[in-house]
Amino acid sequence: MNDITELSRLASPAPRPQALAWDGSTLWMGSLITQRLYAIDPATWTVKWDTAAPGKPWGMTFAGAELRVVSGETEEDHRIIRRCVPWHGFDPVFGLPCPDDSGSQLGWDGARLHLSQWYPKKVLTLGAEGEVERVIKVPHGICGQVFVGGLIYLITTDAEETDNYWLTRVDPRLSAPKIEDLVRIPFPARALAFDGTKFWTNHRAKDQIVSFARPD
Repeated sequence: MNDITELSRLASPAPRPQALAWDGSTLWMGSLITQRLYAIDPATWTVKWDTAAPGKPWGMTFAGAELRVVSGETEEDHRIIRRCVPWHGFDPVFGLPCPDDSGSQLGWDGARLHLSQWYPKKVLTLGAEGEVERVIKVPHGICGQVFVGGLIYLITTDAEETDNYWLTRVDPRLSAPKIEDLVRIPFPARALAFDGTKFWTNHRAKDQIVSFARPD
């Protein structure tokens, strides 16, 4: 299996970059250390705006014009999906508990949220109140997720302490979803975003944000 084709590798504006999302012109990143979200101008690689998160931002996605963020809160790291309005901040009221108090990465298909659970190796389709409407099982642990053209792209691994990670494609439109590992990612990647041309992920351990070519 081929490795990804890296296009850029840039210093993160904050340590331990974890969550990523793309809104059409801006790359959004969430840091586990600062527990803040950052709006990054990809052309100048400068922060245009940032805001405090209610917990550790494990994963996020855009749902229309708003962010949905998996937030790890309290010393027990309870997982709650929060709402953030760009350029304003987090909604102090909105909160959907993650099913089984588990989940890290989020995707948005244009109508529903999809929450990934790393160790159970599942992608959950959620209803408006956070109820589970569908479960897709995948063969690897999941540490990144984004929707592109109706397909789910995941970053996956069987052993997180290694450098064996993959970009995995899932076609959820089928009753039995088709799942395929496309390319190897030769570092412990976290999160996944797509800007219309290329993918973005984090090399969290090195405080770097990496872009790479779409292989398909």
